Amino acid sequence: MATMTAAQRREQARTHYDAFLRECPTNQLLGRLSDKWVSLVVAALAPGPLRFSDLSRKLAGVSPKMLTQTLRALERDGILSRTVTPSVPVRVDYALTPLGASLAGLLTAVKDWAETHFDEVRTARERYDADTPA
Repeated sequence: MATMTAAQRREQARTHYDAFLRECPTNQLLGRLSDKWVSLVVAALAPGPLRFSDLSRKLAGVSPKMLTQTLRALERDGILSRTVTPSVPVRVDYALTPLGASLAGLLTAVKDWAETHFDEVRTARERYDADTPA
């Protein structure tokens, strides 16, 4: 019986990913990527690196705690990098990694779609609410 290398086992597991299964790691990744703040952070960083304070201003409504949690999760997943520049005060910049840049186009497209089609969605909601008994 032939043994498999670690790389072969990873490749075999990758071909068996099924995001429709709750136990599948790709299901968990999709859960992270579908988070509102993740989408907005990635879209905000698409043009280039930003500092925490710049991101906080750009993402109206995000609490410092939620922004910190989102940035840490994205750094852990390899979507963004955190660069600390020793100075007074310390400067911390966040930038998309190549992996994050490959995702940015998709999430930015979803953001753009929402901005473009919101009037249609609002009209559909109003029509639904008017036609549906409470």
